[in-house]
Amino acid sequence: MAAADIATAPPPVASQADPARSQRVDYRTDPSQYRHWTLSVDGPIATLGLDIAEDGGIREGYKLKLNSYDLGVDIELYDALQRIRFEHPQVRSVVVTSLKERVFCSGANIFMLGLSSHAWKVNFCKFTNETRNGIEDSSRHSGLKFIAAVNGACAGGGYELALACDEILLVDDRSSTVALPEVPLLGVLPGTGGLTRLTDKRKVRHDRADIFCTVAEGIRGERAKAWRLVDDVVKPNRFAEAVQARALALAAQSGRPAQARGVALTRIERVEPENGLSYACVDVTIDRAKRTATFTVKAPDLADAALPEGSNAGIEAIVAAGAAWWPLRMARELDDAILSMRTNEPEIGTWILKTAGDARAVLAADAALIAHRDHWFVRETIGMLRRTLARVDVSSRSLFALIEPGSCFAGTLAELAFAADRSYMAALPSNEDEEPVITLSEANFGLYPMVTQQSRLDRRFYGEAEPLDAARSCIGRAVKPVEAEALGLVTAAPDDIDWADEIRIALEERAAMSPDALTGLEANLRFNGQETMETRIFGRLSAWQNWIFNRPNAVGEKGALKVYGTGSKAQFDPARV
Repeated sequence: MAAADIATAPPPVASQADPARSQRVDYRTDPSQYRHWTLSVDGPIATLGLDIAEDGGIREGYKLKLNSYDLGVDIELYDALQRIRFEHPQVRSVVVTSLKERVFCSGANIFMLGLSSHAWKVNFCKFTNETRNGIEDSSRHSGLKFIAAVNGACAGGGYELALACDEILLVDDRSSTVALPEVPLLGVLPGTGGLTRLTDKRKVRHDRADIFCTVAEGIRGERAKAWRLVDDVVKPNRFAEAVQARALALAAQSGRPAQARGVALTRIERVEPENGLSYACVDVTIDRAKRTATFTVKAPDLADAALPEGSNAGIEAIVAAGAAWWPLRMARELDDAILSMRTNEPEIGTWILKTAGDARAVLAADAALIAHRDHWFVRETIGMLRRTLARVDVSSRSLFALIEPGSCFAGTLAELAFAADRSYMAALPSNEDEEPVITLSEANFGLYPMVTQQSRLDRRFYGEAEPLDAARSCIGRAVKPVEAEALGLVTAAPDDIDWADEIRIALEERAAMSPDALTGLEANLRFNGQETMETRIFGRLSAWQNWIFNRPNAVGEKGALKVYGTGSKAQFDPARV
């Protein structure tokens, strides 16, 4: 389990009549507001130094001692990673270390967890998981390598942060250890991927992993290296030199540009009406009575999407647009909307996905993404889109896509329909000229792999050649409702007589079902087929942790998480379930 505590941007001002809004979490921040992380850059190496402010919790009632973190810390970490990706393209390796003496990170703040609601704990672990997955995503796709310079005690979520890095160096000072003590101390699991990364990523033998995860004091020195818990142990007088050498060695393997100029990530601007969120490219409208939120993602203007002819002129225009370039701006706004809705609107259980605009503009943007995908800025933009769409996939909300007249489910935006649990497309037999269409592009065939490393169409058709070939044959062509249903691109294509009733009934039925059962149903069905480390983290580990967080052995009055630090001993019900 892990998390962090970091300073966020000031929350939107709440009205006197709505004090609850002052408690809303804002995921927007920037380095000038950091309280827990220090980002420094020296040539090809960036250093993320963790120095958590004890009184800087995102909620009141606990101190963030021993470099322990809460959601705020991870919000800052997420922002810092984004800054490195886009504002510092010359950076090729990142050193994650502590600025406190003798402690790297003690993990998620236990008292915060003890005070938090079940939903808060689960969402906290999910966002932390996604941030760690993002570190590995950048290593896999962008050539950005990470080293954990563990210069003190490293436990729980602190070690899980280290596990997300490509390499772990541990100071050999006879006291610093790595540990995953959640089971013996707290009666819960290392829920930010700790168990899975031990086995799938570091290939720690399962019997040794069993010992390691049940020994609260952790393991240090050469034994930690022999068990593959770390990559190397280094004496204190050589530690800084060894970290620098490994960072330079990893940087030499990267393809990130040495001389490129970065793109500033300007603040995401939004308006917050009483029931929704509004950005330049994304609108969210909440219907509290029906417990639905409608996300409408808007295509760019065709004039903005049409870049100059020629490779150099095209990429220069893209870089000049910077954070205002539609694919990046849309991805950042959609990402912020998802995070805000997940954290601040837990009772809004169904998200209705809509699009609007000119398909030609989206297809032009897709063509630019594909033509320049080897350029560092375009590659990072694709990465942002990939991670944002993956955040849609793992959100515990019912996802219904509605494809109506005026929709723009084309290319990249069609991924929203393929991410949905169901997609409905309006057929207008009496007025075929007004019928909505779906238009595929090359982007739908692998540019944005899910955490299964498959495209959403691959997932949809189980990798079967015939339906995939039929879909590929439609690239660039507007596919109308009847054909889209026959090709399997949508769930159903009701005609205009039945449309309103069918959609109403589907949404009402969904709202009447158990949210817990739906969360389990959706997570299982969305990730069929092949498994990866990420799907095991979200599908298995998160499900078990979710269950354990509800059990009295963890959170009952005498549960381990509740009595931790009080001097009392946890009392466990010995019955196995």
